[in-house]
Amino acid sequence: MSDNNPEAVIYVVDDEVAVRDSLTLLIESTGHTVRSYESAESFLDNYDPEQHGCMLLDVRMPLMSGHDLQEVLLNKGIAIPIIFISGHADIPDSAKAFRAGAVDFLEKPFDSDLLMERIDEALKKDIASREELATKQRIKERIERLTAREKEVLDLIVSSHSNKATAQLLNISNRTVDVHRASIMEKMQAENVAELMSMVLFYKEPGNGSREHATT
Repeated sequence: MSDNNPEAVIYVVDDEVAVRDSLTLLIESTGHTVRSYESAESFLDNYDPEQHGCMLLDVRMPLMSGHDLQEVLLNKGIAIPIIFISGHADIPDSAKAFRAGAVDFLEKPFDSDLLMERIDEALKKDIASREELATKQRIKERIERLTAREKEVLDLIVSSHSNKATAQLLNISNRTVDVHRASIMEKMQAENVAELMSMVLFYKEPGNGSREHATT
């Protein structure tokens, strides 16, 4: 396997056996692991979201098309990078794929070197996405350890409210705010307020990871 992606799996989903076989031979020759499926349904029945990798996906297949599969994965919160492949590429198809987050849209027959470049890009994107999701999950777990009052104080800290303003808004003493802030810093494992704010803002950032807010 590739040294850069030792655990990566490249999924090939295409109803044409000749395409699956040729892609499998090409990709395996570069040291990657390949799993091929003749239909979107077969892929869904066997896919493990915990597995690092990317997908080469045919646009036009019987029953469930490539676009349909992409939509199903998005609805399930699965952000596997997708490279669409098609023998009948057109602008609406490619535009729809890109709007839904596809890495690329390649028309058959395609250049082997270009395909491998796109696969490497997709695998790097998957690693980054998984790292972001893992980081947001850690932050979420820390936020969930806060009390309801601590979450209120946290929201005001992130909104750049001073201790005095926080105390007035929550109708509590400055000393009580200090106690809550100290507890928040400990539970969130933040060294300072700047790190705390950066952590929470990153968690709230839309992306492949959690889209929840600190008070949810």
